[in-house]
Amino acid sequence: MGLEADRGLLGRTSTAERVAGVLRTRVSEGYFRPGVRLSEQDIVNALGVSRNTLREAFRLLTHERLLVHELNRGVFVRVPSVEDVRDIYRVRKIIECAAVRDVTEKPAAFEKIASTVADGDRAAKHAQWQDLGTANIRFHAELAALTGSERIVELMQALAAELRLVFHVMADPRRFHERYLPRNHEILDVLATGDGIRTAEMLAVYLDDAEAQLVEAYAELSGLAEAR
Repeated sequence: MGLEADRGLLGRTSTAERVAGVLRTRVSEGYFRPGVRLSEQDIVNALGVSRNTLREAFRLLTHERLLVHELNRGVFVRVPSVEDVRDIYRVRKIIECAAVRDVTEKPAAFEKIASTVADGDRAAKHAQWQDLGTANIRFHAELAALTGSERIVELMQALAAELRLVFHVMADPRRFHERYLPRNHEILDVLATGDGIRTAEMLAVYLDDAEAQLVEAYAELSGLAEAR
């Protein structure tokens, strides 16, 4: 039996990947919040796909740690743990710092990176804190893209969706996102000079601070839960 027998499976998988991409984007944009149950019927109706295709998409996103299946209850958007936060930032520091460290001149993609900071400025001006968070995620994704690696870009896309779930832990998104906007400007200014080593040093401190703040937020959340 040749590969022809797998043709139908390939078609379903391709559609499932596209559906997973739509849902992944929705998670990244904050449309689906951690702990929310996803209604199969609602999504099937909205996207016009079969239940089997949707379930394959759910499996893909479960593998990416964005969703979790609970027996007899359904599929839920995953609630990241503090261990997830530490691991995500461990990976980010490895990728992002390496991406900028080898820069020796103003990157060709500089204007694209700068546009994400400008988007953040506009969001902050209008007190659109979730949009500021999105702009910040895009800023870091563009820094990682300096590697020129499609695999790293894909990995950062998956991390971006997980990060959005992590950011929902912050009761006040302004408290988290606003303080990093000036630091994005500082990193951008140094990057423009082509000093990759200094940019990497600044970025490492930046990511350490962000991780510590999120870990603290998780500790506060845990304390509130225990007090109830």
